[in-house]
Amino acid sequence: MQRVAVQRDDQRARNERNAQRRAGRLRRSLVCAAAVPAVALFATACSSDSDNAAKETGTGSTPAPAGTAAAGGTAASPTVQAAKYQKLPEPCAVLSKKTLTSLVPKGVKSGKEGTSDDVATRGSCSWSSLDNNGVKGSQFRWLNVSFLRFDSDAGRGSGDKQAEAYYTSQVQEAQSVTGAKNTKSEPVNGAGDQATAVRYDLKKKEGAFRQQTVVARVANVVVTVDYNGAGLAGEKTPDADTLTKAAVQAVKEAVASVSSANGSGAPASSPAATPSKSASESPSASASPSKSSAKKS
Repeated sequence: MQRVAVQRDDQRARNERNAQRRAGRLRRSLVCAAAVPAVALFATACSSDSDNAAKETGTGSTPAPAGTAAAGGTAASPTVQAAKYQKLPEPCAVLSKKTLTSLVPKGVKSGKEGTSDDVATRGSCSWSSLDNNGVKGSQFRWLNVSFLRFDSDAGRGSGDKQAEAYYTSQVQEAQSVTGAKNTKSEPVNGAGDQATAVRYDLKKKEGAFRQQTVVARVANVVVTVDYNGAGLAGEKTPDADTLTKAAVQAVKEAVASVSSANGSGAPASSPAATPSKSASESPSASASPSKSSAKKS
């Protein structure tokens, strides 16, 4: 009996110890479970405090202003300065009667305006003169004045830059005419921002022609004067220096007419470029003066 009682006491002690261990494990689990929300709450509070602090100090991430590029993104399209000149003069009215009399003495009233799908972008006028001296032969003159205006465009660049490129191509074209002899080029002063006179001799079936091509750029407009002369049926070939001087006078008057047509060259009111159908879309669509330079009209 005594041994049985001892065994019961030992079993009871073991049960109590097991119960205490289970209770300890349960208590630790409850403590840990309670600690997790607290940590999460602390982390959330820290994050919120950090955001608030960043906003107060200006060091946090803020949305990029409109029109600026995000990291790795594409920047907003740049704007270009608006073209200075917005229209062209009436091409057949740009030269004075005195100048026309000097260049085409028998053709002052023969001016013929070229066709254009946009008179604010491109225009031209040509005159011809034939001074018939009977058996002594004839003096022939042909004059053409053309204008090409470029609008500024965000994709193509400013009107001035486009006009400058076209001006350069016109000069180069005049300098490389097939069959030209004695080609000579020289800068011209007092005719816009840039001007070059190119002259050469050209043999045709009608006779020996002396050709003058003067190209000038004033801001976003290119002016080209083509002037040729010939002595036909035995008449003396005209002097090249005299023809060049007359052509330079014509280009100066034509350049001045661009400013007059635009109110003394006042800049456009809009600061940004707006695409439009203009010479910037298709410069090649205009008549190429140098290609027609030796044309007999």
